[in-house]
Amino acid sequence: MSAQYSSGIQTLLDAEQKAAQIVQKAREFRTKRVREARDEARKEIEEYKAQKDAEFKKFESEHTQGNKAAEEEANREAEAKIKEIQAAGKKSQDKVIKDLLAAVLTANPVAPSKA
Repeated sequence: MSAQYSSGIQTLLDAEQKAAQIVQKAREFRTKRVREARDEARKEIEEYKAQKDAEFKKFESEHTQGNKAAEEEANREAEAKIKEIQAAGKKSQDKVIKDLLAAVLTANPVAPSKA
């Protein structure tokens, strides 16, 4: 009878050991699958980010070219105005200096009035 009990106990221990191995394999599989899912998600995120970066750069290049053209036009207009102002200043420079010297060097005393 004790041989029968010991063989039954041994069978239970063997079954328990096999169950533990199955559980361990399931945990390893689950861990592996979680890692794979995380890697897949990370890869998808990187691809999505690269796609959106490319879309943004395309959008930016399309819209900044118009701004560059407007900026260049504004710079040309500003340069033209600056040259015009400099030419006008050179044209009347001698007269302005003469008028300033005359105003500074000529004294016109005025008596104070009684108010």
